[in-house]
Amino acid sequence: MPHSDLGRVEALLVDMDGTLVNSDAAVERRWTAWALAHDVDPSAVIATCHGEATGATMRRFRPDLPEATIEADVQAHMRAETSDVEGVVTAVGADEFLAAVGRLGLPWAVVTNADRALALARLGAAGVEPPSLTTVEEVPAGKPDPASYRLAADRLGVPIERCLVVEDSGSGVAAGLAAGAVVAALGRDDGHLRITDLRELADLLLAARG
Repeated sequence: MPHSDLGRVEALLVDMDGTLVNSDAAVERRWTAWALAHDVDPSAVIATCHGEATGATMRRFRPDLPEATIEADVQAHMRAETSDVEGVVTAVGADEFLAAVGRLGLPWAVVTNADRALALARLGAAGVEPPSLTTVEEVPAGKPDPASYRLAADRLGVPIERCLVVEDSGSGVAAGLAAGAVVAALGRDDGHLRITDLRELADLLLAARG
């Protein structure tokens, strides 16, 4: 995607973990605990859990577990993550990015596979107050399903085709593409635009919009 196309973007839909907020340490602590409790290699879980819905990760590694057990584990996992925000901070370039978005007057939302309690805990720890928040319990399925991005665009009143999704994970990029948005991918080549960090995206948006 030519950088000049960013001038046509009317809203931003931004992933939380790994994109706007650096919560890697907290995420890995909780998934390590789950893996050890279920006789799973923690390194294998950590390698694939980022950006995926909690239940999907659990089913991937323990497909033999009854659905009731998975659902109970998901709820327990979310509660544990919500109470563990040590080391959660804004991602590299996030402050500059949000300042640029504010300067340009673009509406924006956080769209996450976390539930609302967890999202508010992590965003609060990082000092981020999004004007709109769409979480996993508000849609039939989390990313890579596109429902959360479509819902977030509807809430902002902007056609999804005029939204820029910002993502760091494969499942998130897939969700943005399936929704029909333009996708900026952090350190990835599977979106429309590859960016190194949010500071770079801030500079591109400011340049594209004069």
